[in-house]
Amino acid sequence: MNRHHKTLELDKILELLAEHTACAEARELALGLTPEPSLPLARALLAQTRDAHMLLARFGGPAFGGLQNVNNALRRAQAGSMLSLRELLDVAQVLRILRGIVVWREGCAGVETGLDALFGGISPNKYLEDAIGGAILSEDTVADAASPALADIRRKIRQQESNVRQRLERITRSPQVGKFLQENLVTQRNGRFVVPVKAEFRGEVPGLVHDASSSGATVFVEPMAVVEANNEIKILQGKEREEIERILTELSELAGSFYEPVAAGYECAVELNLIFAKAQLAYDMRGSVPELNGEGKILLRRARHPLLNRDTAVPVDVSLGLTFDALIITGPNTGGKTVSIKTIGLLALMAQCGLMIPAGDQSQMAVFSQVLADIGDEQSIEQSLSTFSSHMTNLIQILDLADPSSLVLIDELGAGTDPVEGAALATAMIEALRGKGAKLAATTHYAELKAYALQTPGVENGCCEFDVETLRPTYRLLVGVPGRSNAFAISARLGMPSVVVDRARALVSGESLRFEDAVDRLEQSRTAAERAKEEAETLRQEAVRALEEAERRKAEAQKRLDQAMETARTQGMRVAEQTKREAYALLAELEKYKKEKETAGDIAELARRARAAVKKGMEAVDAAADPGRAPDLEDEGIYVLPRPLRTGDMVRLAGLGVTGTVLAVPDGGDRSGRQMVEVQAGAMRTRVPLKGLRLLEGAAVPRQDGPRRGGKVTDERGEKSSRLTLSAETRLDLRGMTVDDCLLELDRFLDSAMRSGLHEFTVVHGKGTGALRAAVQKFLKGHPTVKSFRLGVYGEGENGVTIVELK
Repeated sequence: MNRHHKTLELDKILELLAEHTACAEARELALGLTPEPSLPLARALLAQTRDAHMLLARFGGPAFGGLQNVNNALRRAQAGSMLSLRELLDVAQVLRILRGIVVWREGCAGVETGLDALFGGISPNKYLEDAIGGAILSEDTVADAASPALADIRRKIRQQESNVRQRLERITRSPQVGKFLQENLVTQRNGRFVVPVKAEFRGEVPGLVHDASSSGATVFVEPMAVVEANNEIKILQGKEREEIERILTELSELAGSFYEPVAAGYECAVELNLIFAKAQLAYDMRGSVPELNGEGKILLRRARHPLLNRDTAVPVDVSLGLTFDALIITGPNTGGKTVSIKTIGLLALMAQCGLMIPAGDQSQMAVFSQVLADIGDEQSIEQSLSTFSSHMTNLIQILDLADPSSLVLIDELGAGTDPVEGAALATAMIEALRGKGAKLAATTHYAELKAYALQTPGVENGCCEFDVETLRPTYRLLVGVPGRSNAFAISARLGMPSVVVDRARALVSGESLRFEDAVDRLEQSRTAAERAKEEAETLRQEAVRALEEAERRKAEAQKRLDQAMETARTQGMRVAEQTKREAYALLAELEKYKKEKETAGDIAELARRARAAVKKGMEAVDAAADPGRAPDLEDEGIYVLPRPLRTGDMVRLAGLGVTGTVLAVPDGGDRSGRQMVEVQAGAMRTRVPLKGLRLLEGAAVPRQDGPRRGGKVTDERGEKSSRLTLSAETRLDLRGMTVDDCLLELDRFLDSAMRSGLHEFTVVHGKGTGALRAAVQKFLKGHPTVKSFRLGVYGEGENGVTIVELK
């Protein structure tokens, strides 16, 4: 690997990448990755990783486990060689993995990516896969189903072996032979069935001796009676081997014919494995895709060194090549200077390798032809090189290689020699590298370089923040601010006598002290500005949250308004439909009387009936078009009387939807403090709360022709109740209803009676089986507004009615 890349620890990143690969060739590709110096190719590599990252997030990744290179075996098969069972099984496994990759991609329907060309290069071969899988069970066994001939041979072998065993078992059980046997069993030696005979009696059992035990006490004899049968088994086994070879040759020839598509598919799968390994590494590092450019611009937002713990590493913001081409970073040791320049170089190499980088969104990274680094102590005893000499050797090589498309990173520039000469060499080196057009990031302790950066356009100071109070670095990189050594402050905090510290400060030149004081004031101003910025950001976030909350509440209010409007619209349509039905019924009734008029002789009677029908129809239309409980602002408790009520005013009872006449103005109120008004509604005279009345201005006092009996009462939804009948005697007729319906009507009537100020009413439920009466009385017993109830007495309806008294 390139020495500069190894210095920046790219090899360790590639090791992490290789751990996510699933096959040997993909691992080799991962370890051998080199940065791509071409901007279009580098962008293409990053685009592939981005697409794989997206597919991983949405669908998970394809399975590459078990992928291996079978190209050599397929080439031999193509040349006519017979593959072994193991090699054919490996081919089938690769085909199965390739097919699984294609099936996985088909499951990501509707998503087009730059990886489709690689997926398209994989051709599944289910035919060859099934042919191998159906013929070979394991690396030692060929299936009987591999061919009809093999199945027939093996069936004959099993039959012959069974016959031989049966014959030998009869021999072992016979008294003449059994006494000469070591054990009464049948076994095999050299593929032939034999029986164990005691060595001293081997002449008593005629046959062929095939083996003897290690102790010599037992010989294994093949009785002459089964020699021919064993020979037949041997012949069949030879035929079995020949048939297996024929099958393997046929399968090898078939596999060899598909060498090219299988090899091409394998190469595509290896490439995909590497790309998805990059995507998985990006997940581990929480990486993002930087915007690549060829202008040498670097803008890293919240960048982290990928080898540091991502939960504890302090992210840095750094730029280079935008307004300046050289960054000089100063600060105390162990403050993070070296890590900062390593992060810049390593992230540049990663991006050019097609790897997502651990940095924030909208980061930018330039593509360089080479990244050159001189970091760390590389003194060599063998080459008689000191630390300074080794650095100078590296810098000379870097000067020879640097060009306008190079990124140069130097740690402790000019260190290891006399400070004056070292600072001069460092300044000259910076000028030489800038003269070649290279982008430069360097660390140093020299105050001369801080001043050089302040005075030179295109060169910028940077520092790693240090907390003097805690004597600990914060590891934050601050661009635009020169660093301080903090030597005096640190020494004093550690307990150095103040006399020594003051003497040391006096020995420093006045110009150096003024420079350090200016840097100190600049640092204080920067800290105050950052604090103010953080407070402003906190206030901004609170304002954003308050705005979002207001928007949410506004949206909820609008939603409730829309729902209320929709409900009102639905109720209006229902009322309109009801009105139309009543009007059509009225017209039909009038048409009916018109026809009767033409045929009947009693004109006066027909006129009376017509007037009654018209009056009834108009009342129904009025009731349908103006439901007593239509939801409006009045019923929400917002209504206010336009003027005080006077005797004779026409009012509407909001709870019942009926009209009445005020008989007496509001009095001082009842025991609960409510103002009560005496109202005449038809034949009913009652006292109702003032807030339950609506003044009907401009309405004439109706002529009282007598009580209106059987008037319909509308329910709260504006629909006429077909059951609830309120007459002058305040009777509720529930006969003919189910228990559930009658309880619903009773509950509504109780509610209306309470709001209208009724104190007693009658429920008509009939006698019948008594089920309805029992349900009504059970309901009344638990109702909070009922004071008492009883069955009717003679003249009231007896057991067919219940008299209810309200509280």
